[in-house]
Amino acid sequence: MCKDLVIVESPAKAKTIQRFLGEKYIVKSSYGHIRDLSEKDLSIDINNGFAPIYVIPPDKKAVVKELKSYSSKSDTVLLATDEDREGEAISWHLKEVLELDDNKTKRIVFHEITKETIIKAIKEWRTINMNLVKAQQARRVLDRLVGFELSPLLWKKIKPALSAGRVQSVAVRLIVEREKEINSFKETKYYRVTAKFSGEEKNKIFDAELSVKINTKEEVIDFLNKCINAQYHVANIEIKPAKQSPPPPFTTSTLQQEASRKLGFSVAKTMMVAQQLYEAGYITYMRTDSVNLSDMIIAAAKKEITKLFGQQYSKPRKYKTKTLNAQEAHEAIRPTYINNRDIDGDISQKKLYDLIWKRTIASQMEDASLEKTNITISISNSNEHFIAKGEVIKFDGFLKLYKESSEDDNSNSSSENILPKLKLNEKLINHSITCSEEFTHHPPRYS
Repeated sequence: MCKDLVIVESPAKAKTIQRFLGEKYIVKSSYGHIRDLSEKDLSIDINNGFAPIYVIPPDKKAVVKELKSYSSKSDTVLLATDEDREGEAISWHLKEVLELDDNKTKRIVFHEITKETIIKAIKEWRTINMNLVKAQQARRVLDRLVGFELSPLLWKKIKPALSAGRVQSVAVRLIVEREKEINSFKETKYYRVTAKFSGEEKNKIFDAELSVKINTKEEVIDFLNKCINAQYHVANIEIKPAKQSPPPPFTTSTLQQEASRKLGFSVAKTMMVAQQLYEAGYITYMRTDSVNLSDMIIAAAKKEITKLFGQQYSKPRKYKTKTLNAQEAHEAIRPTYINNRDIDGDISQKKLYDLIWKRTIASQMEDASLEKTNITISISNSNEHFIAKGEVIKFDGFLKLYKESSEDDNSNSSSENILPKLKLNEKLINHSITCSEEFTHHPPRYS
């Protein structure tokens, strides 16, 4: 009996899929692209609509020969490369190079490697999407046209082996423009005045800051001298309820950013580990700009949150992708099975999976309820005033599991100013008033 042939790009992916499909199928890998533009010349026919001229590299000839042998013996060839333009292009190249008949060729796509999704994909096969193939070709041709012209200039003017491309060149420009902003930035000096007060409960000391920044040393000395004999009272108490909503599930870019900040992973390491998790069947496809989650996963997350934290922590929600032309049919990066809290793997795989699991679960949790308090403190002999700010978490919600980091997170960012119970017009005791000389900062360099 002839076995149906399934072709994927990765050997690890082939191994996982073979385990799901069993003996009726044979799953083989193309090891990525099986043909490309020649490395020796431009390989683009500029006079004929910029048509790419493809060649099979020497290191892929044995792979092509093996795949031709298997495809010739199979009634059906299932092209199961990734569901993006690169994957679509690989499938098209396979069809062309292996000379596959239309009647025996089926394109199947899936965004997670589980038995259910693979079997569903086989039932819902389609033809190759030539719009995606052409999009990949356009990208590849642009890469070659820009790089082939600019790279030799870099070798001549700067140093050998440098490359310029449609992405690198723009990224360098952004960095140069930011550097020009930094170089042209004029630093200005100012004085920041902070104080420590307490109310009737003298042991409960809290921090406050002058509402304005003072520009000169003479002005700040004059102000501090006034403060020595001044009286201080609570002029206003403003309490505002607030809420903090969880961030959406991961896209490719937000996963890279958060893995860098929380785990110290480079972009390359994040994508390598995510690829390993995807091929092992632990997460959905890691190249996506969608924050969408399926109804099935939202329901499963609700069940898991209720089990772990209680019903009050669950708030099922759908996120809308803001990115123009985002593919809503795709899902965000999430665990394939939401109830799998832990996985088998090395330490990097476990850390990244844990981050993805927490972000996915947190996205379906209740908002955090906060109470923000601003206290205005009057100074008897001045029109200026101090402001004390505090924040109390009334209900932790998603913060029980996950806190999104940011570029300016630092060791002091989590310290809270705990404010005591104060009354309007209450007299305050001044424990200290200090002044620090500070400078405005230029825009930061990109992380």
